[in-house]
Amino acid sequence: MPRSIWTGAISFGLVTVPVKLYSAVNRKTVRFNQLNGKTGSRIAQKRVDASTGEEVAYEDLVKGYEIAGDRYVVIEPSELESVQPEKTKTIDIEDFVDLSDIDPIFYDHPYYLAPGTGGAKPYRLLLEAMRETNKVAIAKVVIRQKESLVAIRALPDHDVLEMATMLFADEVVDPERLDDIPEADDVKTNARELDIAKQLVESLSGEFEPGKYRDTYREAVLAMIEKKAAGEEIVVQEVEEEAAPVPDLMSALKASLDAVRKTSGDGDAGGDGAAEKPAARKRAAAKPKAGAKPAASKKG
Repeated sequence: MPRSIWTGAISFGLVTVPVKLYSAVNRKTVRFNQLNGKTGSRIAQKRVDASTGEEVAYEDLVKGYEIAGDRYVVIEPSELESVQPEKTKTIDIEDFVDLSDIDPIFYDHPYYLAPGTGGAKPYRLLLEAMRETNKVAIAKVVIRQKESLVAIRALPDHDVLEMATMLFADEVVDPERLDDIPEADDVKTNARELDIAKQLVESLSGEFEPGKYRDTYREAVLAMIEKKAAGEEIVVQEVEEEAAPVPDLMSALKASLDAVRKTSGDGDAGGDGAAEKPAARKRAAAKPKAGAKPAASKKG
């Protein structure tokens, strides 16, 4: 049973909505400990003075911000407290925006918001209003002494509000700063190449089903650990890497489309770009079920 990690209220105009905050993810990363290969014992991490090589006691540690090579500004705890945001228990909504206006790159960590004591009705009212208008609330909240920018939206298939912490604009790298992105005028594509590429995209299109995607690497690592713990020998096979020839772009597009259509039973992809669009995987075009809610964009 998940436990709430924060309680407070959403400030919605003059209305307050008592809420409880829950983490929406349970990370499944396989974590390893560092061991001494000779003894099998865990490695202890120690705080060592770089100039003397001696271990430093915890009570002697201070915070320092590097302003130049080996030059630091030491900050006292009381000085940090003087600039920390005011501790409040409210999620202050500042704006409502269209869901499509938010680039998924700004999303950070997802949470669920559940109604707190006495908050069932205003919670439901806010959820339904946001769902009907397809709007997302942009708000600020202080959690664990840090002010965060957050986005709140009504999940399309569940009667619950989702809150995601967001990156601030100056934390996102401007893609214009990337040197490896060619100018549009420097790379030319022709209509036939584009048409086949679009057909390939259509052939691979369908509804998003999160459950069909699995972390196969994590599963393989856990299976290997289980076998080794049971005493089985792990055989490591050396794989020789061979440089694969770079195929012609048009040939690669047609071969890819042929492979997809053969798998879906749609026939050959040969001929001109006017070939009819495959329908085998276009489940999204099916009629919606009765009472189904319209899907909203999800973050990536």
